[in-house]
Amino acid sequence: MNKNKSQKKYRKIRKTYLWLTVIEFILFAVCMTVLLVYAARNIGLYIVDSKMAAEYERIRYMGRLYDESLKNKESNGYSLLEEEGLDYLIVGSDGRILKTHGKNTCSDEEGIVTLPGYDEEITIYKDSERGYIYPGRNKKLSLNILEFREWLIDEGFEDDEIGLADQVVKTTGSIELPIWISTAVDNGKEQLICKAVFRASDNDVDMFAGIVIATIVLAGIILIVMLVTAIRNIIRQRRMLKLFFTDVTTENHNYTWLLVKGEKMLRRKAGKKNRFAVVNLKFVNYNTFCVCHSAAEGEEILCRIDRMLNSRLCRNEMCAHLGSANFGLILKYTDEEELRKRLESIIRDLEATDTNHKLYFRAGVSLTDKATDDAGNPVNPRSIDFNTEFNHAAMARTSMGAGDDSKIAFFDDRLIEEQKWLDKVQEKQQAALDNEEFVVYYQPKYDPRTDKLRGAEALVRWISPEMGFVSPGKFIPIFENNGFITEIDHYMIRHVAADQKRWLDEGRTCVPVSVNVSRAHFIESDLAEQIRDMVDEAGTPHEYIEIELTESAFFDDKEALLSTINRLKSYGFAVSMDDFGSGYSSLNSLKDMPLDVLKLDAEFFRGEARDNRAEIVVSEAIRLGKSLNMRIVAEGIEQKEQVDFLADQGCDMIQGYYYAKPMPGNEYEQRLQ
Repeated sequence: MNKNKSQKKYRKIRKTYLWLTVIEFILFAVCMTVLLVYAARNIGLYIVDSKMAAEYERIRYMGRLYDESLKNKESNGYSLLEEEGLDYLIVGSDGRILKTHGKNTCSDEEGIVTLPGYDEEITIYKDSERGYIYPGRNKKLSLNILEFREWLIDEGFEDDEIGLADQVVKTTGSIELPIWISTAVDNGKEQLICKAVFRASDNDVDMFAGIVIATIVLAGIILIVMLVTAIRNIIRQRRMLKLFFTDVTTENHNYTWLLVKGEKMLRRKAGKKNRFAVVNLKFVNYNTFCVCHSAAEGEEILCRIDRMLNSRLCRNEMCAHLGSANFGLILKYTDEEELRKRLESIIRDLEATDTNHKLYFRAGVSLTDKATDDAGNPVNPRSIDFNTEFNHAAMARTSMGAGDDSKIAFFDDRLIEEQKWLDKVQEKQQAALDNEEFVVYYQPKYDPRTDKLRGAEALVRWISPEMGFVSPGKFIPIFENNGFITEIDHYMIRHVAADQKRWLDEGRTCVPVSVNVSRAHFIESDLAEQIRDMVDEAGTPHEYIEIELTESAFFDDKEALLSTINRLKSYGFAVSMDDFGSGYSSLNSLKDMPLDVLKLDAEFFRGEARDNRAEIVVSEAIRLGKSLNMRIVAEGIEQKEQVDFLADQGCDMIQGYYYAKPMPGNEYEQRLQ
């Protein structure tokens, strides 16, 4: 499953500012440690090399004196060496020792080295007793720290004193490390091998310690800077995450926090022991509250709602403000009825948040333990997708429709099927229009006194090659919501005008046909001209086309509606009001609008027996319409006694199953005979 963008951003922030900094700090600390050890070792060897170079110069000098004594055939060559206090060996060209002085601890382990200030290669021998200095790689002297430490222990120093060079110096006078250095004498016929001693005094130790300490301090400062930087980056990361998860209005958790943390918690905790519900809660009349008061007061009440919701949470439950008037919750539950009662209790408390105003809330609920995949199989808790569950909860909430009242709805598979149907209709709507899959049906209107055809209403039907016959109730509401209904209006007007023109040309006696025009069309200032031009394009006389408006259209901009009606009438079109009596502003609409036809809503005639009160209302509505010079149409009539009653009251036309159902155009043609 692909991770959503919020989760990816969250992981990116964590990786960028935490792990990278930690890794950098660890690598730098390791490098600095290695560098310090390497530097200390090289500084020590440099000091040893420098001291040994001085010793080598002294041995070379003594070798030259010895050579001079041999050249002058003097017998004091050995005495000169001995006066210098050197332990030495004189080795002949055949390797035999010709002369020794002092204790011979020169081993056979030899090597070639170079010393500072000298280009020639020098042969050295390791001391057999205290061979701490020995020939190493790359013609460099090496120092055996471990053997030196063992020697200190043998000399009686405790472990806690080892490494304290000043203690060693103070106790022994100096640190002395021997090595044997060779130089050629007697024109190379012999080798003078003298014992050279590296001596470290107080000053040497202090200098070495100072250099090492300075290096350690510098490295420490750099490490501290790195550590401070790492801590700052961690603090910065935490601040960024806090901002990433903070809602601007409530200064508490936002949707991203609920998405990232909630999904993680659901996947870890959800199961047979823990059942969770994802809830989309909306403050329904929030916009009205802000209009009546102010945006600032609106934000303040959102903060109060957020605090109240969080105060009602239990362990492993979450709440976040999602923007505008929406909140998201993750709640634990044992059964649906218990959850419904809890939500009802929460909503009652929310409604009492402001005692001076009536607040309404609606909640959509998705139960995660009932989640299924595309194949209808139960979803493993570890695979729960919070986004999907929240969308299901939002779908359940919006399925309750519009209204200012508090409600709760649970998501079920029916809503998924409805959503799939919605997507399918919207996907195919334009192709269906282009292929003329929409068919005009006609429902005749008859005079109840003479039973003669006086008019008809054009109704749209969808006959799809793939889906078959699709009833209007399954696609008209979708078209009204997405705005495609305006395309259907144009389609119907053109086809009705074309049919009327064809029937007139065939010599049939035509009657006016009413065509519904959606309220969505009345935002267009040139609607009357659009209708006129479409009818004129077909060549149909305007008196054969009646424009029918639903009563809900009169709730919109009355000035624009009145202007459109007047222009339609000036072009010769009749205008009717459909569903009169279904709303609350009918009488006010009649007062303002110069309508030609009034259609009584079918609800007036529902029921098995006639009601005296309903008859009084219908008769008075007919009398009122007649007084305003309007023709009266009653729709939804199915019984003869209703026809007789309406005929007695002077109703002009009846539309309903008593006379005819909606029918295709070819059947309607037969009625025109």
